[in-house]
Amino acid sequence: MWRYVLRRLLQAIPVFIGTTLLIYAMVFALPGDPIQALAGDKPVPENVLAVLRDRYNLNDPLLVQYAKYMWGLFQGDLGENYTGQSVSEMLSGRWAVTAQLAVTAWVFELVLGVLLGIWAGLRRGRFADTLVLSGTTLVIAVPVFVLGYAAQLLFGLHWQIFPTAGTDDGWPMSYLLPGMVLGSLGLSYVARLTRTSLSENLRADYVRTANAKGLSRARVVGRHALRNSLIPVVTYLGVDFGNMMAGAVVTEGIFNLPGIGGQVFESIQLKEGPVVVGAVTLLVLIFLLVNLVVDLLYGVLDPRIRYE
Repeated sequence: MWRYVLRRLLQAIPVFIGTTLLIYAMVFALPGDPIQALAGDKPVPENVLAVLRDRYNLNDPLLVQYAKYMWGLFQGDLGENYTGQSVSEMLSGRWAVTAQLAVTAWVFELVLGVLLGIWAGLRRGRFADTLVLSGTTLVIAVPVFVLGYAAQLLFGLHWQIFPTAGTDDGWPMSYLLPGMVLGSLGLSYVARLTRTSLSENLRADYVRTANAKGLSRARVVGRHALRNSLIPVVTYLGVDFGNMMAGAVVTEGIFNLPGIGGQVFESIQLKEGPVVVGAVTLLVLIFLLVNLVVDLLYGVLDPRIRYE
């Protein structure tokens, strides 16, 4: 297995370089002068502009800029924004907020999504199955900002079960409601995917054989059918965790959470390319790591999968 892990890590290097180079090129291809944008409509002396452009390597070709960025990255330096602030320091506090939000949402969709999927899959064609399919279809159809404001109004203001905004109550209270909103779409897909996969595996030959051997219903479902059914679910959960880390902008905005999504959005508006590239670089690393963990979990769920 260790050879497989090493091989996957080596394969991740060109993926990481290609992804970060693409993001770097897209960010720095945005129109406008980021140095001039710092001053707004006020005129800036040409000598000052020249010094600042030279300091932040804006006069260099794209590949030279990228090479200097990667050299700093290998030394643990994400660079500075155009006002001299360290990108690492700017992102450090916000990463904690986004990570806590993403983990809360991910656990919510994992636990409740899988349980609902099992409940529907074992009762295919009956009321429970129809209820889960109808409920998840409704959640998928409602935009996340509508769901967020509705949850904030009902559970926060009207019933006062959860805090409405901010992080003053700490984890988990401040993150439960936004976590449920953020994880609601993924929960729906996990429930439907688990339900479909489980109902198909329950009709497979190996399940019929297990039933013919006289194994209990719980053993047949839990040890045989469910383990194979969870392989596509684990794949989706791995990808969705990365999506949550990167795509929580709307949820963070609704619940006034100072996370990484809001920082990236603000940096794009202010044309602060180093901050955007630094944040996306860390997201790419997380995504690659999660995918590696997901691949390793395949062998746990299905012993037929071997790493050679």
